[in-house]
Amino acid sequence: MNSIYLGVSLQLFLAVIVPVLLMIYLQRKKMMSWRSLLVGVLIFIVFSQILEKIVHFLALAPNGTELRWSTNPYIFALYGGLAAGIFEEMGRYFAFKVFLKNNHHFNDGLSYGLGHGGIEAILIGGMSALNSLLISAMIKTGNLETILGAAATPEEITSIKEQFEEANTWVFATGGLERILALALHLALSILVLYAIRQNKFTYVLYAIIIHAAINFLPALYQAGTLTNLLVIEIFLGFIAILSFVFIVKMKPKFER
Repeated sequence: MNSIYLGVSLQLFLAVIVPVLLMIYLQRKKMMSWRSLLVGVLIFIVFSQILEKIVHFLALAPNGTELRWSTNPYIFALYGGLAAGIFEEMGRYFAFKVFLKNNHHFNDGLSYGLGHGGIEAILIGGMSALNSLLISAMIKTGNLETILGAAATPEEITSIKEQFEEANTWVFATGGLERILALALHLALSILVLYAIRQNKFTYVLYAIIIHAAINFLPALYQAGTLTNLLVIEIFLGFIAILSFVFIVKMKPKFER
């Protein structure tokens, strides 16, 4: 269990503390736009967690890893990537066109991306870590069966216990690492969509949708069980994060012209 606590602690640090530290850094460097950050938080919740989830409810099978009309994992991955790309990138476009029409500076793009990616990290990575802590505590005290009761079958309870017994620090820490790597992408895509608006070129928004969908394709295959090597996913996302950072650095001068 000690390895679980260490892994979950790392996950919490990466998913919750790191975004907060980035906010503090931008504020100290006088690069923070709190309005843009808060709009990023709001748009993520509305477009990704509400509107996109409604479409998922209609399109996905109850197991969440297949479509209602197809069991093909590649079609599932294509759907998942496009759904995320369309809702999140159009959410960015809507935000900068409507709520942030007077906030089109480079720092606004960074702040929006931090709000969008930061709240995603906290909601997904942070909540997952807290859930893991709760389950591991119930297993340790022998209260898992009592608390879950009829909500889970004996087989499901046994499976949960085995997953936690076999898990190591890496398994839990990657949950936070993935959120930080995804945060880098959200910063870059926010800059790209904002640049599209500044240049009045909607084509760049379409590029953002395609890029988002393509990057989500491999993780979706992992979710569907077709791709089973987690290390491959982490290396891929790490490479994307590096490219995102390079893109952000190269884009800054374009906003200063």
